[in-house]
Amino acid sequence: MPSSIAQSSAGQAATKPVFANGVPGWFSLLLGFLTAVGPISTDIYLPAFPAMEQSFHTSAGNVQFTLAVWFVGLAIGQLSVGPLADRYGRRMPLLVGNALYAVASAICAFAPDVTTFSVARFVASVGASASLVVPTACVRDVVSDRAAGARMMSRLIMVMGVVPILAPMLGGLVVEFVSWRIIFWASAVYGVVCVALVLWILPETLPYQKRQALSPMTLVTRYVTLLWDKGYGIYAMMTAFSTFMSFSYLTAAPFVFVQLFHFSPLHFSMLFGVMSVFMIGASQVNGLLVGRVDPGRLLYGAVAMAVLGTVLMVGVSVWSVWYASAASREYEVWLLIGTMVLALAPTGIIFPNAMTMALADHPAQAGAASALAGTLQYVLGALAGVVVGQFAATSSLPMAGCMCFGAVMMLCMHVFRPADRVVA
Repeated sequence: MPSSIAQSSAGQAATKPVFANGVPGWFSLLLGFLTAVGPISTDIYLPAFPAMEQSFHTSAGNVQFTLAVWFVGLAIGQLSVGPLADRYGRRMPLLVGNALYAVASAICAFAPDVTTFSVARFVASVGASASLVVPTACVRDVVSDRAAGARMMSRLIMVMGVVPILAPMLGGLVVEFVSWRIIFWASAVYGVVCVALVLWILPETLPYQKRQALSPMTLVTRYVTLLWDKGYGIYAMMTAFSTFMSFSYLTAAPFVFVQLFHFSPLHFSMLFGVMSVFMIGASQVNGLLVGRVDPGRLLYGAVAMAVLGTVLMVGVSVWSVWYASAASREYEVWLLIGTMVLALAPTGIIFPNAMTMALADHPAQAGAASALAGTLQYVLGALAGVVVGQFAATSSLPMAGCMCFGAVMMLCMHVFRPADRVVA
């Protein structure tokens, strides 16, 4: 009898909520700090490309290839980290991943050649993938309500929106006054700080009895099962096509505005910041509305706005190619910027709601579900860059067309959504 009472008490303790009095505000801040590892590591060293080219005595193409290596590592890492987080809990993958990221970043800092740098960069990206996957799974662990989950996701989106604005500016300042290698020493320190925060502050959000078995066949079966689930597949693909649309903009915008419209680097960075501000603002509006408006309705409205914005952008681009004169170039710029805001701002609403709905029916596999969705996003994001690059760079039409394709595909996903998950 005493032993059964003890077992019952242990079981009750194991199933106690992580936060008995509600999720504290610092938890979102901590997850945001961890999530920022991926975005800041992607963008902060872009201004250093010319300096790295000279330092390594290599071509610009080889230096640009290191960014592709980074994306490949993130995609591969997420597929691996997700199931590991479902098997061993959330803290262990974060600890190992951030430690790996810190060590590999330090190797990047003193790499003697571009080959060594690329290998270290790949290892760092595999480690950083833990911070892209696990925080999202932590949200699903501690918040079962979809509205509250979408609200917390919006806070993470705000972090992912702010960081890309600040990272290139910080990287540019570093390159301007000191060596580009300082960027990677700073990245190593960031990784160490993340390890310390996970070790001493972040609680384990996945109880032991909810952890999943791990084997190669189990991994394959788990991913196939997730893709076979219509609701998960559709909402995960919505986040992926949202990324396709955003990466089409990121890939083509420097050419369109710097070379075609003759923006200075400063003016282009200001435009980049304005777009990010609108996306961040939309994510915060989403956080205010999810408790009052059904997330499905918010998602539908945001997708419809993105489609409208991209269709108008295509219209402006077609007009500029066939009908506009040199005198109307100024109007074209402002019309293009306005339609871009209309198209890109809704991504701050689309991503958190679509991700929340994708994970809603898979609480026991939140890590794998988040990882697979993240991999799909980076695959389609990389594909966007390839597709945009196949078109002649003589107008804004390739950018507008690819963005419109991503928005229309999101609308198609919404049309075939499971009716029981979305009220529209």
